[in-house]
Amino acid sequence: MRQPNELGKENITKLLIKFSIPAIVGMLVNALYNIVDRIFVGNRVGALGIAGITVAFPILLVLLACALLIGVGSSSLISIKLGQEKEEEAESILGNAITLITVISIIITVGSLIFLEPLLSIFGASDAVMPYAKEYTGIVLLGSFFFIIGIGLNHPIRAEGSPRIAMWTMMIGAITNIVLDYLFIIVFDWGIRGAAIATVIAKGMSAAWVLHYFFSGRSILKLRLNNLKLRLDTTSKILLMGWAPFILQLGTSVFNLIMNRSLVAYGDDIALSAMGIVMSIMSLILMPIFGVTQGLQPIVGYNYGARRYDRVKDALKKGLLVATIFSTLGFIGIQLFPRQLVYLFNKDNEELITFGARSLRIFMGLLPVVGFQVTGANFFQAIGKPKQAAFLSLSRQVLFLIPAVLILPLFFDLNGVLLAGPVADFIAFSITSFWLYKEWKKLNQYAMTLEDGKTTEIEQLA
Repeated sequence: MRQPNELGKENITKLLIKFSIPAIVGMLVNALYNIVDRIFVGNRVGALGIAGITVAFPILLVLLACALLIGVGSSSLISIKLGQEKEEEAESILGNAITLITVISIIITVGSLIFLEPLLSIFGASDAVMPYAKEYTGIVLLGSFFFIIGIGLNHPIRAEGSPRIAMWTMMIGAITNIVLDYLFIIVFDWGIRGAAIATVIAKGMSAAWVLHYFFSGRSILKLRLNNLKLRLDTTSKILLMGWAPFILQLGTSVFNLIMNRSLVAYGDDIALSAMGIVMSIMSLILMPIFGVTQGLQPIVGYNYGARRYDRVKDALKKGLLVATIFSTLGFIGIQLFPRQLVYLFNKDNEELITFGARSLRIFMGLLPVVGFQVTGANFFQAIGKPKQAAFLSLSRQVLFLIPAVLILPLFFDLNGVLLAGPVADFIAFSITSFWLYKEWKKLNQYAMTLEDGKTTEIEQLA
């Protein structure tokens, strides 16, 4: 157990660098999945092609939500069990996670394909956009298993102390996607169909890499046949622990649905295409922050399970600082070069470029506080408090952003849709700051109780 033990001994800064940099690199490269698709499609197919992918995005977010439900849920439990030196229980969690991923991917694929056209209509596809959205989504859904297994099992890899392996999972898929996008869209001229096929093959490569890692014997945690049988207690704990990121992504899917419909109602297909570009750029900026939180999770989870609360606080402070730096740098880039960023996706449509640039500046007007908020919400996930994590995660994407998108346009028309972003960010940041302050005081109390030798009181305080 050499790798997990270093989580409780190595310098926190060194650990954060070791675990976060591979995650950041992997997440950044992984963000290119949607961005490269939209860049190639936007320049080759046009604005309607971008709109088609934008309409399909809520369905892809459901796949991501399911991957995070199992991946984050299992990895949070695995980190804590390894900190408690309960390796057999960690392996049981891993086995159940694989079975859950298989079952869920089958259900989603079959259900979505049966009701594909009605779903896309609900998600805002106009008559002009529907052919593009239907062709893209129908193909991508065939790769649902690859999508969920690649992302879902990547979290346990990081939890057992192998961040570089986890990084390569994402890099292999993203690099494959970029190469195939160029080949299928530009060289073969397959249009949006080529983008979808490239995505499925790329996700398949990521899934193959993850499965090979666990079946090759290189992993610390071993896959055992008896652990593949679902156990109610283990399954319920995985689902409970993964509930926060699942609801967050599901909420993001609902938000995208409402956003798409609002853009069409108060604008047109150009507005829909522009917001698709905004979301792509935002995902690229958020990926380093998500990388920090993923790198932070095993460090915090292990030390919390081992009751090393000073190390937990140290990791939290440094994680918040790094995430805030990333979000601030992203904000500066957007405010200085909005037109240049939109120009990457389409060089010919001036209406799209102008509206996209304005949307970037307004919608991400409070981006500097997002890094703090996202990291704070994920901290509660790492210490095994899914209810708090779920509430804080939902506060930005669901509890405040969705109502803002519904209410503000009534007073400010299309500008109200754009203003929803900074309004929700400010409220969520304020609440997260308050909850983190309360949890910080609890950590201090846990540490004092531990010093006094009253270990049983810690459980009562939690």
